[in-house]
This record gives sequence, C-alpha cells and structure tokens, in this order.
Amino acid sequence: MIERNFSSAHQLRGYRGKCENLHGHNYKIEIYARGRELNQIGLLVDFVDLKQAADELVTYLDHKNLNELEPFATEQNPSAENLARFCLEKLAAKLNDDRVEIYKVRCFETPTSVAIYQVE
Repeated sequence: MIERNFSSAHQLRGYRGKCENLHGHNYKIEIYARGRELNQIGLLVDFVDLKQAADELVTYLDHKNLNELEPFATEQNPSAENLARFCLEKLAAKLNDDRVEIYKVRCFETPTSVAIYQVE
C-alpha cells in the first residue's frame, strides 16, 4: 500500500445541501496491491513503479476542479466513492499484470470521512 495526497475542488450535482456548492478537500488516497506470486527478487510490485503511476494520477487531479475533468465533467458525479473507483481503474489499467492486481483504493475527503472502492 502507498498513499498520496492532493487538493481539489468539486461540487456534487443533484445533492441537496452545502456540498452542492463548490468547495475543496485535501484528499488522501491509499492504493492497495495484491498478488500470489513474488518475482525472482522477492517483490510483488516495485514501489518505484507504483509511486510513479500514482504521481501521474495525482498530477491530473491536484489543484483542479474535479467537475471540469473527465470522467466527472460528463459521466460521473465527483463523489469520494466515484473518485476512489476512478483512481483504482486508472491505476489498474496501468499496473495490473499476471502477478499484480490493484484491488482497493481508500479515498479520504477528510481525516474522518473515507470512501472505499474494492474489487474482489
């Protein structure tokens, strides 16, 4: 597992309450990898590769209005749940192989409010 932090703004479409207004969060995401087989030197995934992929993703999200970024501009509401799913799907597409699976992302909007997206 690695974690990354970024700051973004969003507003929830269709929501009734203060979160329908534009506001921001200092997000933390935790990215979990799993597998059943280590490579010849005893690694599941090189942390350098995992961190590089996560940093590219964070660069896309950091200091942006999520409502202006795909898929949140047209397809999805930028909720913590959808953000966790988006992060998992992007990282899985980049890193999953025969041995490694990105299977869970925990997305913290605040230190006490977290959404988890996980594949079985």
